[in-house]
Amino acid sequence: MSLDSLKSRIPDYAKDLKLNLGSVIGNSGLPAQQLWGTVLSTAIASRSAIVLRELEPEAKANLSPEAYTAAKAAAAVMAMNNVFYRTRHLLSDHEYGNLRAGLRMNVIGNPGVDKVDFEFWSFAVSAINGCGMCLDSTKQVLRKAGVERRSSRRRSDCRGTQAVAATLDAEAFS
Repeated sequence: MSLDSLKSRIPDYAKDLKLNLGSVIGNSGLPAQQLWGTVLSTAIASRSAIVLRELEPEAKANLSPEAYTAAKAAAAVMAMNNVFYRTRHLLSDHEYGNLRAGLRMNVIGNPGVDKVDFEFWSFAVSAINGCGMCLDSTKQVLRKAGVERRSSRRRSDCRGTQAVAATLDAEAFS
């Protein structure tokens, strides 16, 4: 189970996805922790058992135990936050924006890895889950840490993972 195995499962009509996945993951030039933490957290966020089954072992092999746990934690906490904050944003009654979230988010303050890496993973998960408020929040943290736009887009690129997940899950029903 690996990136190559996942790419081999992509149908011919989605050849662009195969090429993009290879370039985003295979040729990223990122440090292993940033790359594989993003791969793992976005594989989880994609909700695709196929994608997670193929990419998780390789991610685990390339991450320290702390980074592996933190990437999974980023996917988990952002799944919760993305629903809450996206709902808050979408409601036309703006008074909901003043309500206390009341959610435990301790891992954000102490993820067990470099805070910038955790924020990249959170940004990528938030992009998949479509939470603009969370994207803005993580973007601000990254900017304060000195991360430039081009760098943060490259490091948190999740488009390949999500597109492959949607395609392979659709193929499973064909």
